[in-house]
Amino acid sequence: MKKLFTILLIVGLACQAWAQDLPRVIILATGGTIAGAGASADRAGYTAGKIPIDDLIGTIPSVKKIANISGEQIASVGSQDMTIEIWKKLAIRANEIFANNEADAIVVTHGTDTQEETAYFLDLVIPSDKPVVLTGSMRPATAISADGPKNLYDAITVAIHPDTKGRGVLVSFNEGIYDAREVMKMSTTKTNAFDSPNTGAVGQAYDGRVEYYSSSVREVNPPKPIVLTADTKLPRVDIVYMYADASADMIDFLVSKKVDGLVIAGVGNGNFNKAYMDAVKRAVTAGVIVCRASRAPSGRVVLHDEINDDELGTIVSDDLTPQKARVLLMLALTRSKDKKQLQEAFFTY
Repeated sequence: MKKLFTILLIVGLACQAWAQDLPRVIILATGGTIAGAGASADRAGYTAGKIPIDDLIGTIPSVKKIANISGEQIASVGSQDMTIEIWKKLAIRANEIFANNEADAIVVTHGTDTQEETAYFLDLVIPSDKPVVLTGSMRPATAISADGPKNLYDAITVAIHPDTKGRGVLVSFNEGIYDAREVMKMSTTKTNAFDSPNTGAVGQAYDGRVEYYSSSVREVNPPKPIVLTADTKLPRVDIVYMYADASADMIDFLVSKKVDGLVIAGVGNGNFNKAYMDAVKRAVTAGVIVCRASRAPSGRVVLHDEINDDELGTIVSDDLTPQKARVLLMLALTRSKDKKQLQEAFFTY
C-alpha cells in the first residue's frame, strides 16, 4: 500500500510539473457568435454572447494537453455593439496580464462584425511582443457543425507557437492567420469570412500545426503606445460614405457636432464629388482633421494624386480601410493634430 501511495505521489508530482511547463493562455471573452445560442440547431437565428467562456473552453477538452487555459469574461455582446469602453477594458487587461507575467499569450473571442477593428485597436496599444490572437465564429455554438470550437482551438495553437511572438496582434479564423492591420471581413455568412485583400494570409493553422509564410512590414508592438486608463477619453472620429450624387449634409452635420476627425470613405482613389469637396474645405477650416480613404476593398489612397491634399488640407489612409483609418486617427489625435505627423502615422502603422 505504501509503495502504491509513493507511485501515485510521484505520478502526481510529474503531472503537476508537466502542467507547469505548458504555455499559459488567458482567453478574454467578449461574446459574439462564438458564444451565441439559438432556438434551433438547423436555423440561422441566434442570440450572441449567451454562453460563458468556461463553457466554450469545455468544448475543446483536448486543448488542455497543449496549454494551461483560463478564461475571463470582459463583455457579452454581439460585436455590432462593440464600444470604445470595451476596447479600453480589453487593452488595459491585456497590458496588465503581460506586465504581471500572468500569461504567455492571450486569445480574444469576439464577434466577427467588428473583429477587424478591435484587432487593429489592440495592435496599436499593446507594446508587449507576446502573442495576442483574436478569433470567433460564423455559426453559433448551438448550430449544426458549429465552427467556434475549431477556430478557438486553432487560435490557441497559434498563440502558443514560438514563431507568433513579435508579430503583433493576429486574427485566426477558418484555418487562416491574418495580420490585424490587413484583415477584413469579406462575407456576411460564410465560414471563410475573413481575408486580407492586399496581402493575403500570413500563415495557416491546420491539424494542430502552424505555418507562417510572410510578415507585416509595418511597425507592431509600439514601444511608446497610448497609455489607456478607464478615464481615457478618445477623440471623436466619424466615417462618411461617398456614393453617386451624394449630399454633403452629413459632413456639415458632424462638423456642427464638433467632431475631432472625419474619415471619408471615398470612391476609387479616395475621391469625392464637388459637394463633398466644398464640405471638406469647410470642415478643415473648422479645425477638423479629414482623412481620405476608399470604399474599395483593396488598393491604396495615394497622397497628392487626383486631389491635392496639401491644398485641400487633408491626409490619406494609405491602404487602411475606412474603419481602420478611424481607429488609427482616433489614437493618433491623442498625440498631435499636426497633419505631417498624422500622415506619417498612416505610413508607419
